Amino acid sequence: MQGGEYGELGGSLPAIASLNASYSTSLTLPSPYLLVPPAKRKAVSDVRRTFCLFVTFDFLFIMLLWIIELNVNVTGSIWDNLKDQVVRYNFKSSFFDIVVLALFRFLCLQIGYAAFRLKHWWVVAVSTLVTSVFLVVKVIISELLSKDAFGYVLAIASFVVAWLETWFLDFKVLTQEADDERAYLAAVNAACERAPMIYPRPVSDGQFYSPPESVADSDSDLDEEILGRRAVTAEEKEYVRQGREAMAVVEQILSQEENWKFEKNNDMGDSVYTLEIPYHGKTFILKGLMQCPAEFVYQEVILQPEKMVQWNKTVSVCQILQRVDDNTLVTYDVSAGAAGGVVSARDFVNVRRVERRRDCYMSAGMATNYDTKPPCGRYVRGENGPGGFVVLKSSSNPSVCTFIWVLNTDLKGRLPRYLIHQSLAATMFEFMSHLRQRITDLRPSHHHHHHHLHT
Repeated sequence: MQGGEYGELGGSLPAIASLNASYSTSLTLPSPYLLVPPAKRKAVSDVRRTFCLFVTFDFLFIMLLWIIELNVNVTGSIWDNLKDQVVRYNFKSSFFDIVVLALFRFLCLQIGYAAFRLKHWWVVAVSTLVTSVFLVVKVIISELLSKDAFGYVLAIASFVVAWLETWFLDFKVLTQEADDERAYLAAVNAACERAPMIYPRPVSDGQFYSPPESVADSDSDLDEEILGRRAVTAEEKEYVRQGREAMAVVEQILSQEENWKFEKNNDMGDSVYTLEIPYHGKTFILKGLMQCPAEFVYQEVILQPEKMVQWNKTVSVCQILQRVDDNTLVTYDVSAGAAGGVVSARDFVNVRRVERRRDCYMSAGMATNYDTKPPCGRYVRGENGPGGFVVLKSSSNPSVCTFIWVLNTDLKGRLPRYLIHQSLAATMFEFMSHLRQRITDLRPSHHHHHHHLHT
């Protein structure tokens, strides 16, 4: 059960959602209101269901009044009266046609608004018009009063109910549904503006634990000999293999920079590109220049996840599930919900490989399975393709560096893919502004570096 029961509540109570947003940065799991999945929109809205119920009530009510009327008439038994009104039907003295009229209204409205779910008032207009004309004629011509005053109750009740139906449909059902539709579209648009933060996936518990520097082309077997912690079990070796695979894909992507397709840039000079890669589809690449040494970014983005949660508001939980070897670990991350709950929180289990090289720092990863963290009903489990962070040292100026974020993700859930794609660039720029802010907060004393502007 995927947070379904909160669907409406979260949507109708943005205040609760925003209230929770302020708590979601703490490491406790955020409250369920945050996890509203893109509201599964009901086929039949509540207000329309109420209308259909009222239409049914109308028919049964008129029916009941008619049966009472059959009983009130003392000239014979109820069966005689029934025969009198139905078999020997007479427009002037019979009430049976009012019941048939009610049945006609019932069928018209249920077929129009329940079966075909029309969003127009013409059906109710027809049923009410027919009812009104018929009743007016009936009351003028009939001899109802000669029998007893009760006859008028039936006519008046029918008339009132028919007009109530018209009012209810026109002023309640259609306006409410139109409002809901607008709100839904607005929420979806908001989701495009600021997407959920899917990455950054931090990768260590921040004990400034740093993998040994690896020579770029070193032989992998040799690597494993030197490292302290080593993958032992088959499962651990599989994690290491996945980490290497992700790293290989990220290296491929970096080497094909001339094929990156430019998408958009911001006023800080960051650019977002895309690249289609086999098996994994569209990959987003953010590239930006940072006015600080590469080590800073490495420390903040790659080595200290629990601090990441403090400054990067879009990630609400970061946990290391397992350190597999000195370069590889498995992390569990939860992105905070976005757009007032249209995009609910997603959780991810990723394997990550971190490498220090002479000219750059790399962290690459992808989705993996971890037995003790199966998908739970609480979050939609997202799935990341190969991606990660690269911090390139500048050869000419050690006080600047280039930051590259490669993102390939499948958010699952019910949002159309193109909406998510539209929103990813905004998401990546937002992350960069958080990161720049963080670097500024960390080093107020280093402002004199800025005249080295190296572009």
